[in-house]
Amino acid sequence: MARLFGTDGVRGVANIDPMTAEMALQIGRATAYVCKRHDRRGYKHRIVIGKDTRLSGYMIENALTAGICSMGVNVFLVGPMPTPGIAFITHSMRADAGLVISASHNPYQDNGIKIFSRTGYKLPDADEDEIEQLITSGHINDIRPTADAIGRAMRIDDARGRYIVFCKNSFPDDLSFEGMKIVLDCANGATYKVAPIIFSELGADVVTIHDKPDGRNINDNCGSQHTADLRARVVAERAQLGLAFDGDGDRLIAIDEKGEELTGDHIMAICAKIYKDRGQLKNNLVIATVMSNFGFHAAMKQLGIEVGIAPVGDRYVLEMMKERGAVLGGEASGHMIFHDHHTTGDGIISALQLLAAMCSTQRPLSELAQVMHFAPQKLVNITVKQKPPIESVPALQAAISAAEAELGDAGRVLVRYSGTQSMCRVMVEGPSEEVTNRLCQSLAETVRQCLA
Repeated sequence: MARLFGTDGVRGVANIDPMTAEMALQIGRATAYVCKRHDRRGYKHRIVIGKDTRLSGYMIENALTAGICSMGVNVFLVGPMPTPGIAFITHSMRADAGLVISASHNPYQDNGIKIFSRTGYKLPDADEDEIEQLITSGHINDIRPTADAIGRAMRIDDARGRYIVFCKNSFPDDLSFEGMKIVLDCANGATYKVAPIIFSELGADVVTIHDKPDGRNINDNCGSQHTADLRARVVAERAQLGLAFDGDGDRLIAIDEKGEELTGDHIMAICAKIYKDRGQLKNNLVIATVMSNFGFHAAMKQLGIEVGIAPVGDRYVLEMMKERGAVLGGEASGHMIFHDHHTTGDGIISALQLLAAMCSTQRPLSELAQVMHFAPQKLVNITVKQKPPIESVPALQAAISAAEAELGDAGRVLVRYSGTQSMCRVMVEGPSEEVTNRLCQSLAETVRQCLA
């Protein structure tokens, strides 16, 4: 069978392998088995389960619960909550693991399962490999506790409140949002209850859009990937800024008071400067990925800040942050990690750090964003039937070489596969919109001819 775990857990179309109820039950059983190796000193082992607002979440939640309980481990159900909230609750409650049922920014028909360890970090690759091996070998099928050794499931009603307090504690005590109007786009996802409360309790006048999930409208023309509604609403409300989260709340894209969109690169550049000015940028270092814009690197060079380059994926960003002792890192997509506040990417905590920069400098977001000038960039996603190594496709490799030769030192080309979808991403950055768009569309057409 194909590898079960991708760069961000297990993901696919709900009710189609591997995202079936049967597979979820097996993942629950195998995860519980791995967790039971932890020394609980006579206490029952425990696993937290949370989810976003997808219709299929109910099906997968019940299957995971059944699998975990069948292995003699108790389940704490917290319901819809941002992915970083599950990481926090798992560590806070000293549970053995935390499972998140979500496909992040994907459409509602997809779903996925992410696993956090007891420390609040994503589960290590070695543990994921063991879970996958347990499932494929069938080793766990004969391990079946009985009688009172079977686990039980219970709902945790105060988990949302705990996470709200945790997020608020990341914002400086001497600052306030009083007098600020903020528009929130909750993507009809996991932040729809907690985000408005957090920003309101810190003093903001909050306007919320896309906060009425129905199981099918998560990420549907809203949230961090679709900001048209938010940009228009910020201008109409004369708000200081807009904040767009994705379906599971681990990403943030911001809109300034003029209705202009700020990527994760912009937000990291702003926060990196503030951190350095305050003496909080540990090792004078920020970790980015190969997807970060030319303009971000130019801004960091001008500020005298070193940039580490990690492969695409928040787990790789975090690995490099831990290895090199960085407190700030992330991706242009808006997935940012403030390691002095959390163990994983958190859209709400990222927003609070951006707002702290605004409040402490008393400058509008459009001015702060001038720290970085975005180089023209074009990104095209192409659905593919196969994923051979890019360098093994002669026609595509030739097209990439030709584009790179034309750009020279004035731009770059990046062609890579998605780690979670059957998709090839073509990105070009160049000296002008015309050159950038032309080369990107030409490369995308070559990908279609070779791989689609």
